Amino acid sequence: MKKRSPKYSLGLDYGTNSVRALLVNVADGREVATAVWNYEHGKEGVLLSADPNLARQHPADYVKGAEVTIQDALAIAKKTVRGFKPEQVIGIGVDTTGSTPIPVDARGVPLALNRRFTKNLDAMAWLWKDHTSTSEATEITKLARKLRPQYLAKCGGTYSSEWFFSKIFHCLRTSPDVFDAASSWVELADWIPAMLTGTEAPDLLKVGVCAAGHKAMHHEHWAGYPDAEFLSRLDPKLGNLRRRLCSRVHAIDHTAGNLTIDWAVRTGLPPGLPVAIGAFDAHLGAVGCGIAPGTLVKTIGTSTCDMMVVPLGQELADIPGLCGIVNGSILPGFYGLEAGQSAVGDIFNWFVNYIQPLGGKLGSHEALSLAAEKLKPGQSGLLALDWNNGNRTILVDQRLTGLLLGQTLYTNPAEIYRALIEATAFGALTIINRLEEYGVKVKQVVNCGGIAEKNPLVMQIYADVTGREMRISRSAQTCALGAAIAGAVVAGKGQGGYARFSDAQKAMTGLKARVFKPNAKNHAVYRELYSIYRKLHDAFGTEEWTGNLFDVMKRLMQIRNAARS
Repeated sequence: MKKRSPKYSLGLDYGTNSVRALLVNVADGREVATAVWNYEHGKEGVLLSADPNLARQHPADYVKGAEVTIQDALAIAKKTVRGFKPEQVIGIGVDTTGSTPIPVDARGVPLALNRRFTKNLDAMAWLWKDHTSTSEATEITKLARKLRPQYLAKCGGTYSSEWFFSKIFHCLRTSPDVFDAASSWVELADWIPAMLTGTEAPDLLKVGVCAAGHKAMHHEHWAGYPDAEFLSRLDPKLGNLRRRLCSRVHAIDHTAGNLTIDWAVRTGLPPGLPVAIGAFDAHLGAVGCGIAPGTLVKTIGTSTCDMMVVPLGQELADIPGLCGIVNGSILPGFYGLEAGQSAVGDIFNWFVNYIQPLGGKLGSHEALSLAAEKLKPGQSGLLALDWNNGNRTILVDQRLTGLLLGQTLYTNPAEIYRALIEATAFGALTIINRLEEYGVKVKQVVNCGGIAEKNPLVMQIYADVTGREMRISRSAQTCALGAAIAGAVVAGKGQGGYARFSDAQKAMTGLKARVFKPNAKNHAVYRELYSIYRKLHDAFGTEEWTGNLFDVMKRLMQIRNAARS
């Protein structure tokens, strides 16, 4: 009997600084080739300005990134996998950052690729961490509370400056020439699959429910995006734009189209490959971690995204402070729940790269982690708030900033570094508590991303703070793996792929053997510290809080003295 040729799926992962192509064996999830290309434009791929809230990207990097990484991944596979041929690839999946909307012309081509706008920052892709539209987000929230409270109920009660309509509204106000030149705006997660399949034109474009539901208030209960009357109350031009947006959305088990002959020639892949509907990196990262009901997946990188799924038939309340509850946004047949923190790794990088404690190698992440590991919980007397880039969950307020409390003339860098890690752990616990408060039980926590992979101190502190075991995904490239799983599903069982995501996840995902278990003694100290964190959290983050902060410094000193005695 002739042995069946192995089949592979390709995942394209568009991150903040680079694009990655991952080639995966669909039978067992073995990752046979990886290629990474760093964006050429801007600082580490991000276009900046004098405004610290601005963060854009050049769409030309997205185009070149796909071409280079796919070519390189296929070349690596040919060298390392005996008998490999591109014809063995059966499907493609795509994940990207988000919300990262792009202004496009009537053909669906980004304005930035037009010579007229090639250097105009407002014509670029508005990267997820662009926060120039805080005032517009506030306006949208206020109007929705007055006229359409149901819009906010499905996205946590507050519309964010990180999201689709806030950014477009800000462009309308500050760069009307770009807004008027744009026929429409398309999320990066939708544009990449359209680019690969030649479906960028408005009459061909397929939009994913992930981006539309979590970032653009799309919902089947009101026939898609916010209605034109509501948007026109913000500005009549937004109401007109609403009519040009594609209201029909799809989950990742649908195809955006098939790989064009042009892209087949450019990459070396066979033409006609099915390309899955795109989704955000954290959502497909959850798929790559094997997400299922009861499992919280934490993607820990520069920021964090926390994901859970709940079966559609299960009763589910609207949860304040979440970044949306969306039918099919992570897995078909489930509500996708998204939460997260606006900065985690970025906070650690700020301390190491900007403050530069001790200088050189003495102030590296590795050196600070080793020194911080020797400290006991509470020993430093420090407590921090993890809001250096605003708060995503549960306060949804980008106007909040970080705080370090309790420092003395003897405070050292390792103590500060540990306090920053602990702050992000307290933020993570706040999210878990909010989910469980509304009936979504967290039975298991699975972590992925660079920090989860590389920093055991962070994982142990998270276990001690939350009182829960921390597991780590087997794959170090879960977002790209999740995209590849989507590619295997849209290819279908007949082509060597899968009919269901559960089958694909069972075959292609797994967890590492190492488990970080909470230390009961440390957890007891952190429970006391967390009560102080929540007091600061509510005092600085909510209008409703009434109280007195007189005891905060004294309590920190008491905890410090007890830890040192």
